[in-house]
Amino acid sequence: MARKKGRDISGWIVVDKPAGVTSTAVVGKVRWALDAKKAGHAGTLDPAATGVLAIALGEATKTVPYITDALKCYRFQVRLGAATNTDDAEGEVIATSDLRPSDAEIQAALPAFTGDIEQVPPQFSAVKVDGERAYTLARAGEEMELAARPLWVESLTLLGRPDADTIELEMVCGKGGYVRSIARDLGAALGCLGHVLWLRREWSGPFEASDGLSLDQIDALARSPELDAKLLPLELGLADLDEVRATPEGAVRLKNGNPGMVIASGVEFGDEVWASYQGQPVAVGIYRSGELHPSRVFNL
Repeated sequence: MARKKGRDISGWIVVDKPAGVTSTAVVGKVRWALDAKKAGHAGTLDPAATGVLAIALGEATKTVPYITDALKCYRFQVRLGAATNTDDAEGEVIATSDLRPSDAEIQAALPAFTGDIEQVPPQFSAVKVDGERAYTLARAGEEMELAARPLWVESLTLLGRPDADTIELEMVCGKGGYVRSIARDLGAALGCLGHVLWLRREWSGPFEASDGLSLDQIDALARSPELDAKLLPLELGLADLDEVRATPEGAVRLKNGNPGMVIASGVEFGDEVWASYQGQPVAVGIYRSGELHPSRVFNL
């Protein structure tokens, strides 16, 4: 098997993704620009969506699950009065309604979409059905009964109403949320139908869209020390975990995948934590009576 070409670099690059490109294409652009051997993203954005896309490089890819599990914030507009087959503005209109709810009626409907909810993914989504992506089947004209999935919604807030047909919302939610499903289901609950006009991910875990690089900036800085300087530390992907300090002997054992002694404060037995040694992340694992039992080891 041929070895992957590129540099062994580790850390995060935050991109402010523009509309019209896939998340996979952005990963490819960043990997090329940094000549990195390994890269991946922490949570897909639809091609039409904009906002924060956190790209993990090298050993930071081992922390991706902690970002995908973290809370995220989306700002989006919903067009009232029409449903589309994709639940966004790129699809075909399949039903319309002349009904327009009042602001008070919209506010009254929002609490039903907060807390632990169930949502059915859009027909045009990456959910797998019998081994095929739902969007592939939908493009072929097939209609599917997709199973509802659990979602934690921290908050859903009405930000404004530019006109009678349009509302702007902000949602903070956990892993696996479909903004298009929220727009579709809210429109159905209000009796007026609805679909997403545009959406933007404002932040994801510790990463902010306002701090993201544009693709033009990445192109301009490609293969340069200036772009290397934009690399954020791997441990940002572990922001939701407590840090413990490995002893010298513990660090050696942890790097070999074995339980190692750590110095911890305010950590309880069974907590998932990450260990550092001399300022470098060493491992993630479960804390047990002065030892870290590693589940992920970083080779930095």
